[in-house]
Amino acid sequence: MNVIIIGAGIMGTTFAILAKELAPELDITILERLDGPGAGNSWAFNNAGTGHEANCELNYTPVDEEVISVEKALKIHAQFNVAKQFWAYLIGKGAIKDPKTFINQTKHCTIVSESAIEELRLRFKEMSAHHFFEHMRYSEDFDEIKSWIPYTMEGRPRHEKMAATVIETGTDVNFGALTERMAEYAVQELGVKIEYGTHVQRVHKSPSGRWVIEAERNGTHVQQRADVLFVGAGGGAFPLLKNSHLPFRNRFTGFPVGGRFLQAPISEEQASQYTAKTYGKAKVGAPPMSVPHLDLRVVDGKHYLLFGPFASFKPVLEKGRGFLDYLTSIRLHDIPSLLNVTLEHFPLVKYLVSETFKGEKSMLEELESFAPGLSTRFDWKPVDAGQRVQIIKDGDLQMGTEILVSKDKTYGTLLGASPGASVSPEVMLRCLEQLLPSVFSRETAKKKLKTIFPEDDLDTLASNPERYREIRDAVNKQLEITRVTAP
Repeated sequence: MNVIIIGAGIMGTTFAILAKELAPELDITILERLDGPGAGNSWAFNNAGTGHEANCELNYTPVDEEVISVEKALKIHAQFNVAKQFWAYLIGKGAIKDPKTFINQTKHCTIVSESAIEELRLRFKEMSAHHFFEHMRYSEDFDEIKSWIPYTMEGRPRHEKMAATVIETGTDVNFGALTERMAEYAVQELGVKIEYGTHVQRVHKSPSGRWVIEAERNGTHVQQRADVLFVGAGGGAFPLLKNSHLPFRNRFTGFPVGGRFLQAPISEEQASQYTAKTYGKAKVGAPPMSVPHLDLRVVDGKHYLLFGPFASFKPVLEKGRGFLDYLTSIRLHDIPSLLNVTLEHFPLVKYLVSETFKGEKSMLEELESFAPGLSTRFDWKPVDAGQRVQIIKDGDLQMGTEILVSKDKTYGTLLGASPGASVSPEVMLRCLEQLLPSVFSRETAKKKLKTIFPEDDLDTLASNPERYREIRDAVNKQLEITRVTAP
């Protein structure tokens, strides 16, 4: 069977490896617009690099009339645990030699001011009662919080009332480096083919039932055919879906959101003083991806601080592509959905437009508010992040991700953004289950699946503390993540 994957980012590369591991006979080719793997949204500074497992993000535990919901946090945490199993498997096989080339232990903290302390206290109470977050700690003590996240506290007056939580076993992940290592393994060991510099412009079905992929490479038109097609092209998935003639294509359109960060290079010694990702509370009307956070980043052995994100409204599908690509992806039936979102979410649209024109001075002022004194301590420069395209489904704006698979199981795609890369192995596994169900009925595949994922059932991880701890401790050891015992 011939399988073509569009996009050599974290999603497409993960899909290819899983498919080949479970069904080695598959003929798999990845078509990538850029010149290398993981060079789009997966690249190190096109995302914040947080290993999202709901340790610190307030938007994963929404509060409604003093009732907090933790269901989303539990699901994301379980999904990340499945992701770590996949990465630990690759390390165990020698596909990745050193885990520190892509994953580094980093405290995950949440910090709030006085107005949100009760919310954080409630969040801590609910979450720490579950075995997923049993090692979470909470404090309102200035000195204790300062010992966790000194850069956010050193310039702050002691009388300012703050509260924070910390989990020591959080991670910073270089998804670009991870994708590069996986692509090497996929090509050299599994026989996957990757064709770079190939811009797919249209996909459609031939009368024979196979998918026809129309693309451009070095100014030349090229065409390929596939029995099964998976589109993991980020925002580029939307126009391809529109051209696919699949019946559900009209239900979806894209809402693009860009972003920027402040970035500062720091020394290894300075990094040792702040091994954390510290999340705050988003402004009223701001999208979830705009929750402010101050992060330690480790990229190619160098250390950086990252603060942001600063959202922007950029009508482009992917970084490096123009407005015309987005405009031509819109159909007449998309216009009412776009207008509906603009009207229903006008504060959000207004916020995005205002953020787009925010200058470096205003960005530094926000950093100063988040971490007093830090804006002048390091050499900060604005950097553009990747481009996210959120889902508009049936006229409603959604902030998550969605797997779509055609009725005949020959076409699959992933739309949307966060938590994205962090949960890519679990999401791609579910996509494969839908696209290639016959593979999962084989005994050889079942055995291999258990080798890769000792426990991939999210409900089991959430309901069985002993099983979860067994899996967590094994993969953390392989990934060199160690629990720090509280004093």
